[in-house]
Amino acid sequence: MLIREFHIENFKSLASLDLELGRVNVLIGENGCGKSNVLEAIAFASAGVHHKVEHEHLAARGIRMPEARFVYSAFGAAQPDQIDISLRGTSGSVEKLSVAYDAAAPGNAWTSIRGISQQKVARIQALAAELRADGAPSDDPLRIRRFTNEVLSIESEGLESLVDFLIYSPENSALRTFLAEGQILPLGVRGEGLFSHLKSLSRSEEGRAKLACISEQLQLLDWFRALSLDAELAPGERTLLIGDRYLAESLLFDQRSANEGFLFLLFYFTLCISPSTPRFFAIDNVDASLNPRLCEELTRRLVQLAKQHNKQIILTTHNPAVLDGLDLGDDEQRLLVVHRNRRGHTKVRRIEKPTAAEGTTPVRLSEAFLRGYLGGLPKNF
Repeated sequence: MLIREFHIENFKSLASLDLELGRVNVLIGENGCGKSNVLEAIAFASAGVHHKVEHEHLAARGIRMPEARFVYSAFGAAQPDQIDISLRGTSGSVEKLSVAYDAAAPGNAWTSIRGISQQKVARIQALAAELRADGAPSDDPLRIRRFTNEVLSIESEGLESLVDFLIYSPENSALRTFLAEGQILPLGVRGEGLFSHLKSLSRSEEGRAKLACISEQLQLLDWFRALSLDAELAPGERTLLIGDRYLAESLLFDQRSANEGFLFLLFYFTLCISPSTPRFFAIDNVDASLNPRLCEELTRRLVQLAKQHNKQIILTTHNPAVLDGLDLGDDEQRLLVVHRNRRGHTKVRRIEKPTAAEGTTPVRLSEAFLRGYLGGLPKNF
């Protein structure tokens, strides 16, 4: 299931924003226009579905958490005291969520309130009646656990692809050293846990097939020959073995000697191909450390992999080459320009497939972006 529509009110620069999504979505816009705020609003909704909106849970999803007064929009004299988010998936049902800051609560906690459909309310009431009728004491731990788990399952129906949404911003240090794992498994938002996850894939036949797919995608780099995990690692040792086709087959180096571009591609392909990673996620600044032409081909491959492995992706970028990897004739591939209007509110505009006059060739999206035809460029200099 894909998440198709979001309506967000009162989150940072998103005073009131409507967002329609495809399977792969690329956000462009000038620095500070609110691209990351769009991603964080979705991650905020994901945390709210779990009723886990404490600071540590939000940070683990890739959300930057300033003081509460800066999380609410501050465009009017009278500020609303909660964030409201509604969304619709391919199932057609609309889900609503409100998140508020309780300054009186211990630790000044954020709290979330779900607005669920009457059909779900009726099912939860029926479940409660069924449990009351089974004769077990109302404080029985097993009964409480069963009721809680089933209520959470009912609440999350239709939102399966949202509940694990994360904003990934991989960092070279995390990918190169493999020293830490993320708070949310299998992959942390900075790239933590990559080695452990690759190792877990190598333990099953299905996982090894996924590793082969990842290795095949890495052939995008002309020097890359092979990727393997050393079977004789000492406890706690984390080392990948990488083959370079220009070197003898017996000469393998590890991730500490690999270039940044390879490590980022390894992370992105693992993220898209593994069945254990989120079905819906974002990559902030996907172009980091990558050659422009490589960015173009990476975008094409991410689209293919998203369709093959049932993923939904949002990418942000400042590199025009990323745009050339999109086919805007495919409704599932969307280019969205993020900007701030005269009041400072973040807004999003979709770019449709460009048309050319008869006998002419359409301008490439990268060129249209650089010429200012699409918007998303600074206008004050």
